[in-house]
Amino acid sequence: MARPDPDRRTLLALALAASPALGAARRSFAQDLGPPGGGSIRDFDFFLGSWRVAHRRLRKRLAGSDDWETFEGSTVCQALLGGVVNLNESRARRASGPTSGLGLRAYDAKTDTWADWYLSAADPLTIDKPGIGRFRDGVGTFLSDDVFEGRPIVVRGRFSSLSPDEAQWDQAFSPDGGKTWEVNWVMRYSRMA
Repeated sequence: MARPDPDRRTLLALALAASPALGAARRSFAQDLGPPGGGSIRDFDFFLGSWRVAHRRLRKRLAGSDDWETFEGSTVCQALLGGVVNLNESRARRASGPTSGLGLRAYDAKTDTWADWYLSAADPLTIDKPGIGRFRDGVGTFLSDDVFEGRPIVVRGRFSSLSPDEAQWDQAFSPDGGKTWEVNWVMRYSRMA
């Protein structure tokens, strides 16, 4: 794996520090995550390295559908800034063509929370709102407010290490403020290196 470029590290740190959405997101979801404690910059160490990814993605969301698209991909994850930042570059082969993106996570020890963003190569000038979360019992849960097809939703992302060689991420939407959830994307990771 190539060593990270120090200029890239500085740019990421500045971008994270300047994000106005981050402070508001932290305030709105801190109470939903439970009390702080036990987290660390090492929470994502299980995710470092190279992975094969089996995707299962719901084709139509919040429509009562059970029509899933499956496709394969890969990701490479590294820690930056002494572990405060965790970054993964992903590639996938969907029926509609290849896709790629960047997952970016940053840890704030003061609040014991992580912020989790995604940047798609298809729309490289727009980074999504961060999910704010923390790890409890080996599962990282991240929440954010968003809008889907014109209606407000809560988005939940969950990361977990299933074994030293397997991990999982899943995403769910809630149209009712978190009372009910529809899982719409599951990614199963198998370690390559």
